[in-house]
Amino acid sequence: MTHQRWLITGLGNPGRAYQETWHNAGYQVLDQIASTYSLSFNRERFNSQIIEISLDGSRCLLLKPLTYMNRSGEAVAAAVRYFNIPLSQCLVVYDDIDLPFGTLRIRSNGGPGTHNGMRSVIDELQDRSFPRIRIGIGPKNEQMDLADYVLSKVPRDRRENWQQVINQAADAAIITIKKGLETAMQTYNKRTDEESEDSELLQS
Repeated sequence: MTHQRWLITGLGNPGRAYQETWHNAGYQVLDQIASTYSLSFNRERFNSQIIEISLDGSRCLLLKPLTYMNRSGEAVAAAVRYFNIPLSQCLVVYDDIDLPFGTLRIRSNGGPGTHNGMRSVIDELQDRSFPRIRIGIGPKNEQMDLADYVLSKVPRDRRENWQQVINQAADAAIITIKKGLETAMQTYNKRTDEESEDSELLQS
């Protein structure tokens, strides 16, 4: 896994109003990775905030698109083409309403589901064969429209648990680069008892 170039994209919306929303899970994961290595997003390129780091010999570009969610693919595609990054080394991290709260799912490919940001990435790359980490934020409040829910802030009484989920997803991304996608999948593609109980509480 050494001496390769990787791209890790965290999907989200720019601006203070979106910082603590469910839909900015991807941004939050990249912020956590940056914090782990005592770095901050202070450069812009590809219409994104970026950081370049080295993980066990692999050069890694952390990318937070500033395009707003529905045009995220433009930023991702620009970086992929500039650096000629293989899609197998283009990891995308994002929220997924179809997964229970706190569940992580790591896959090597797949469709966008209901996520417009992922739809944009797939459309711009014209390919869906790239790895992704999905972070469960479901189920939504039945009284809320889907768009309103994903753009709502994580409730105060859930933020501690949510931060633990973000930390896990950040660790999963780092393990993907250092030890490979298969190792990350074997480690994180399972539900813990705590996650199962959390999901049941949301549905009650």
